Amino acid sequence: MIEMQDVWKTYKDGTTALHGINVRIDSNEFVYVVGPSGAGKSTFMKLIYREERPSKGQIFVNGFNLERLKARKIPYVRRNIGVVFQDFKLLPKLTVYENIAFAMEVVEAPKRLIRKRTLEVLELVKLREKADVYPNQLSGGQQQRVVIARAIVNNPAVLIADEPTGNLDPENSWEIMKLMEEINFRGATIVMATHNKEIVNTMRKRVLAIEGGRIVRDEARGEYGYED
Repeated sequence: MIEMQDVWKTYKDGTTALHGINVRIDSNEFVYVVGPSGAGKSTFMKLIYREERPSKGQIFVNGFNLERLKARKIPYVRRNIGVVFQDFKLLPKLTVYENIAFAMEVVEAPKRLIRKRTLEVLELVKLREKADVYPNQLSGGQQQRVVIARAIVNNPAVLIADEPTGNLDPENSWEIMKLMEEINFRGATIVMATHNKEIVNTMRKRVLAIEGGRIVRDEARGEYGYED
């Protein structure tokens, strides 16, 4: 569960990115976050995994009040939040297997479990045969699947995806979306920022539209609602 109560975010330069956001996202929902560039979508997403902190208001994720969270507790909360970036952020000197396993190593998971779970997610994203290759030997779509595997290897309750298809061609974009839908089917809550009109209008999910730092539309099976 994710809940924001009267959340504001003002940066040091005086720019207010979010104005009084109130929203609740329940467990196992799939939510698209849409809106024009500069509307506040990325700030909204970063607040959920505490990359940013609100200037005012409260945020609850998986039962934790992020504003009252002590610094030492942040890594434990983030274990239950997977993040998928548009620009991959894979470690170039590690193999596909090592990139994914690293996410479990940093939380000190047992070695046997690391191997078992890493191979499981490689199967899920259909990259088992690429386990020993390096990121620069993969296509963009394959790299994004590695990013998703890394994000879900610790079985997070929430998956945050910021423009996961933004750098991909249509065919790879649909492959990624099928994978995201499967992850949601398996129980994860997904919050995905996107500018992909076709995906939003075809795969009807809940839509939160943000404009000027405010939620202007919240529809259960919404459409994209913007011109390209």
